Amino acid sequence: MPDRDAHSVPLSRQAVVVVTSVGVGLLTLAFVLGVQVGKQTAALRAPQPRSAGEDLAELPASLKDQLKAFEGKEPASRPEAPKPEPSPAPAAEARWTLQLIATPDAKEAKRTAERARTAGFPTTTLAERGQHKVRLARSGARSEIDTLAAKLQAKGLKSFPVKVE
Repeated sequence: MPDRDAHSVPLSRQAVVVVTSVGVGLLTLAFVLGVQVGKQTAALRAPQPRSAGEDLAELPASLKDQLKAFEGKEPASRPEAPKPEPSPAPAAEARWTLQLIATPDAKEAKRTAERARTAGFPTTTLAERGQHKVRLARSGARSEIDTLAAKLQAKGLKSFPVKVE
């Protein structure tokens, strides 16, 4: 009878961990590849987008051919034309103002506001989310605000329009 020890393979803990890790890695790889193949198969079975020429090939028969089907029959009643939806009332024009600066520094915002006031432009300062925003106190239609921006530019003050909420 042959010796049993001649057919046994000694495995260390490290070898068992490596073999297990490689096995798990191969199973994971097989799963991921299977999912990708499934996605590709589903994409191939999905209807393909059509080009403009294909849409034209599926147009219904000409009007004459359609009317031939009704020859000798009573004329069909005409479907009612869709009623036009009432147009919505024109919304009030958006209000705009000019913002001179947005800064986390309150002193800088105060200096900019004072500079605009001395130039003849009343301002307001808003504090939002850690920012101090200096804006003109006046608001109006976009065209008015653009004119006002040009006047500010002439006085050496940079600004940009913002919608008033």
